[in-house]
Amino acid sequence: MADTAHAARRVTRQLTDTPAIDTASPDAPGVAATTQSDHQDSETIADNTENDAADTTETSTAQEISSATIRQRVQPSRRAIATVVAATIALATLAGWLTLSAYHAHQDQRQRQLFLQTGKQAALNLTTIDWQQADTDVQRIVASATGTFYDDFSKRAQPFIDVVKQAKSKSVGSVTEAGIESETPDDAQVLVAVSVKTTNSGSPDQSSRAWRMRIVVRKIGNDAKVANVEFVP
Repeated sequence: MADTAHAARRVTRQLTDTPAIDTASPDAPGVAATTQSDHQDSETIADNTENDAADTTETSTAQEISSATIRQRVQPSRRAIATVVAATIALATLAGWLTLSAYHAHQDQRQRQLFLQTGKQAALNLTTIDWQQADTDVQRIVASATGTFYDDFSKRAQPFIDVVKQAKSKSVGSVTEAGIESETPDDAQVLVAVSVKTTNSGSPDQSSRAWRMRIVVRKIGNDAKVANVEFVP
């Protein structure tokens, strides 16, 4: 019993004499290791934060550059498209105008030819009459007439036929010159020079005469007819 008490006192002294570990001291092995590890972790976190910030900045800069590049590419493309569209419209307008101008010029030329041909044919009809077919020849003149000339010649047609038959007259005309003196969209004045050879029962030998006529030609639908005739010196 006494030995047991003695042993207990000795253990107590050993525990009391053993120095306490200062956890706050940097010399303590566990604390030093922990502090160093925490410091390294802090540096690692800081480095990672800086790297992340740098990566974010680089990514943002790259996106800005990419967006600027896309805008630079899109803007010229839009300008190019607008230029092409404008050029296409201009060419189409020019082509349409040229086509319309060519059509009008063609129509004007056709009308001039119609007026000129009608005037020349009228001069031939008036100067080519055979007593043996006087009715047909005179009817041809009436059919090609309009307006006041139609009214006047229709009234004188039969007396004229009777005179030609009685004289047994035959005349043949040929156009030597012809041209349009003036023209409007509806009518034209045509000057025609003709040479006329005439024979009759009283003068079998052919006599030749030169005549000049001013013939007014008027457009009637798609055709043209004689509206007036006058002889000019």
